[in-house]
Amino acid sequence: MKASTEKYLNIFALSMAGGSIYTLPYIKYVFYDPQMAVMNISNTQSGFLLSMYAIGCILSYIPGGLITDKISPRKSIAASLFGTALLGILYSLTFSYSLALVIWFLFALTTAFVFWTSLIKAISLAGDSSEQARLYGLYYAGNGIAGAVINSLALKAFTLGSTPRQSLFYAVAVMSTGILISAILVLCFVKEGKVATQAQDRFNFSAVAQIIKNPMIWCFSLVVFSGYAIYSSTSYFTPYLTNVVGLSVEESGGYSIIRSYVFYLLAPFAGYLADKVFHSTSKLFLVLFGLLAATIMGVMFLPDSMSTTAISIYTLLPGAFGLMCYGLVFAVVNEAGIPISMAGTAIGIASIIGYTPDFFMSAMFGSWLDAYGNSGYTRIFIFLTLVAVLGFIMSLIILKRGSKRRDTAQAAA
Repeated sequence: MKASTEKYLNIFALSMAGGSIYTLPYIKYVFYDPQMAVMNISNTQSGFLLSMYAIGCILSYIPGGLITDKISPRKSIAASLFGTALLGILYSLTFSYSLALVIWFLFALTTAFVFWTSLIKAISLAGDSSEQARLYGLYYAGNGIAGAVINSLALKAFTLGSTPRQSLFYAVAVMSTGILISAILVLCFVKEGKVATQAQDRFNFSAVAQIIKNPMIWCFSLVVFSGYAIYSSTSYFTPYLTNVVGLSVEESGGYSIIRSYVFYLLAPFAGYLADKVFHSTSKLFLVLFGLLAATIMGVMFLPDSMSTTAISIYTLLPGAFGLMCYGLVFAVVNEAGIPISMAGTAIGIASIIGYTPDFFMSAMFGSWLDAYGNSGYTRIFIFLTLVAVLGFIMSLIILKRGSKRRDTAQAAA
């Protein structure tokens, strides 16, 4: 097999892995209302599932990174995929809420423990240093397409059930099958090997005390928090379209697939804008967070005469801007002035802070919907608008600090 063909099959398999494995822990992105109905749970209880997932991720983040340095990326990715698929099958056979809490905690071990770092290493192994950016762009594009295809097939399978429980069973079965196929593709096409982690890329405990004194680490962490909080919370447009706008589950699920997966195709475009047009990621973030604040707040002021199709298309805008932000949040670490020797530690701290929205926001938003009904969406949109403003302010601070640092360096030169 030609080296180029092997390389692209490698990226294809990894894209399938990344695009499929998160469909189950984040199943509510597409099947929010059906999942609650079948399990007979409230919005708050639905949020607690992601809280359990977030707890597992936080506990597994550091030990998983340490273990990843000592094992094969190919084997750890495949094992993670098989484990996730088996948990999905177990969930589909019971739909028990108490068991689901345990399963969502275990999802963290199969999707975050060693999976993510191993995936990054495997992408690096696919080509040499001169083509890394292009390989990552291909990966993210393939990731979005894979997630969109699997969720579309799951939506189609959902319509074949004669009862809500059977419909959701079919959907979960399709997702689990997609993950199993991805595991087989990884074993077939991802080449064996390990990439030694550079010293500056390891989570360095000795540097934590030093780096937390740097105010820029908190600005950087809050940018990650803001970007991920908005990206992950665009899932609430799915029940909003069904409960407020009046779309069917299948119609709102279709828009959710576009919002959560197809828009991954925008990630390479966002990187191009940051590098070639704005020449600064933080400067691009000022535009994106500003647009997010305006479009999210704008949902509450859409005229009653606006058609359901127009409203549905409008709700895609925050999804597009949010994913463009989320795809680049870690790229501002250098602009924040954090030394390269501490970049790994900074990213570790920012990851722990940045992914806390899964820990509390789903449960909080769910409690608002349970307590206030459809009026709860107003509270959600106001909260997310404030988060966008927070991201805007932190990006502005990073931009100004970066400009000041460059001016000082030029003066010294």
